[in-house]
Amino acid sequence: MDISSSILLGVIQGLTEFLPISSSGHLVLVQNLLGFKEPELLFDIGLHLGTLVAVCLFFGRDLRAMAAESADFLASLLSRKKNLGQIREYPQAFMVLWVLVGTIPTGVIGLWFKTPLESLFGSLTVVGFMLICTGLILVITKKLPESHTHRTSVGLLAALAVGVAQGIAIIPGISRSGSTIVCGMFCKLQRETAARFSFFLSIPATLGAMTIQLASEGVGRGTLPALVVGFTIAAVVGLLALKILMGMVRKGRLYYFAPYCWAVGLAILFFSFRT
Repeated sequence: MDISSSILLGVIQGLTEFLPISSSGHLVLVQNLLGFKEPELLFDIGLHLGTLVAVCLFFGRDLRAMAAESADFLASLLSRKKNLGQIREYPQAFMVLWVLVGTIPTGVIGLWFKTPLESLFGSLTVVGFMLICTGLILVITKKLPESHTHRTSVGLLAALAVGVAQGIAIIPGISRSGSTIVCGMFCKLQRETAARFSFFLSIPATLGAMTIQLASEGVGRGTLPALVVGFTIAAVVGLLALKILMGMVRKGRLYYFAPYCWAVGLAILFFSFRT
């Protein structure tokens, strides 16, 4: 992996991991159209660590509050000052609970269907159709009235549904951020609450996926300069992409990304059917 390739892949990872245009779909596209080989495992993990750092920095205040409240609630629970039903008094700890609940269906789908879903990465046709589906998912939000998205607490149904959406997003071309945010909005979550929950839910999913990769394939080899550059670019570009996305979510403009998904999806299908 040379420096120029690591810069390009870092930019792609940073943008597409957060903007609702499918990072996996763009990776397949780059590999097929530009002749890139799949990044070595160590480099791939470096890119995902970069975007994970971006999430942790962007939502740092929320994550610190979630950790502090969870610790306080656990201490009260162990000392029997509180019972489990009183977790509602700790809204940040309550969010942690829903993240754990949402992680369950994601983990089940990831473990049971990992092999058949990942086999789809070799098909440009699948990527093209799934990008078109992602565009359809996004454009639906234009028709959702703001009165529909009013809940600020996640709840059991929304946590499970968003967790399932995140698991299905293993399919290349389906945007993880787009599908989970829209799913949350369909479950009546406020736009920003749905987006925040989506990215909180991505943290254990990313860590779990990297752990499974390392356990099954080992660390492998990588070039340190390319690894550092890819990590840094992914983190910096990811922060910028997160800021853009959250601004568009607040304004209800998630559907702005639909035409891009359709255009790229149709171009991929045109290319795949001609070859």
